[in-house]
Amino acid sequence: LQAMSDNERDWLALRPQEPSPSQCCGSGCKPCIYDVYEKELARWERAKAMQDKSLLLGKKEQSNNSELNPDTFTAFSVSSVEQLTEDTYQYKFELPGNSSLRLSLGQHIVLRGVVNGLEVQRAYTPINPGNAEGYFEVLIKCYEAGLMSQYIKTWKRGDVVFWRGPFGGFPYQPNKHGELLMLASGTGLAPMIPILQSVTDDEEDETFVTLVGCFPTFDKIYLKPLLQDLARYWNIRIFYVLSQETSLEKIPWSYQENTYTGHLNEDLMKTIVNSCRRKPFVLICGSSAFNEDMSRYLKAAGIEENSCFVF
Repeated sequence: LQAMSDNERDWLALRPQEPSPSQCCGSGCKPCIYDVYEKELARWERAKAMQDKSLLLGKKEQSNNSELNPDTFTAFSVSSVEQLTEDTYQYKFELPGNSSLRLSLGQHIVLRGVVNGLEVQRAYTPINPGNAEGYFEVLIKCYEAGLMSQYIKTWKRGDVVFWRGPFGGFPYQPNKHGELLMLASGTGLAPMIPILQSVTDDEEDETFVTLVGCFPTFDKIYLKPLLQDLARYWNIRIFYVLSQETSLEKIPWSYQENTYTGHLNEDLMKTIVNSCRRKPFVLICGSSAFNEDMSRYLKAAGIEENSCFVF
């Protein structure tokens, strides 16, 4: 067999690597990491056919101009790390000057991490108001055995992290829906926060919002001061459902009338839907099991699928 020529070997070294499944965040991004790979592969094949390596120079893996981009990863630096509960952290990232990420409501961005030589990508939703300047913030729950969590737990102030996006989002329009019912489990709270803030920031927006946050215990509710502030608005109601609390006696009295113990089940869903001031449009964000359960309970409560949006 003829040995591979040096030229062949050079071209092989330049061939883009196919992503491993761990690199796909599974959120339906456009473009997905696989789309980016297909595009790069086509460019490589064209350059190889023409034996012209200069055609590959346009390939940009990552950029440093701090402009978020769906195709390439951009470097952002960590400006603060705040631990919210034993396993959940709020990370703040710097944006140059007074620039803003300019995300639409509820859009997510994709983080790239390398753990033990394996590249991993995961999607997270910034929780800062859409018009925040000079920074953005992300709420992240770290799992004991999570690959990405091992990487995230090492972050400290000044570290540089790579993001691309934005993707997804909920096309919210003021006053389009009479009432929004938000069902969030744990960090599923993240995409709800910018939407809530856009309602309270707009004096012309008279949408009613009912947020139901599901957490294991009272201590594990994130962003309590922010949620308490939002609940003071005339058109915002916030309920908590705590799966591991057995009684309300131990939690502060100011929370008791808006808190339920146990799980958000079909009966409680009917109670909440019936308490809405208008027929709600529902936003759901949590684990896939949570999302499926909620869709089922909503159906039983008379809410059609076309009146729901799942993040």
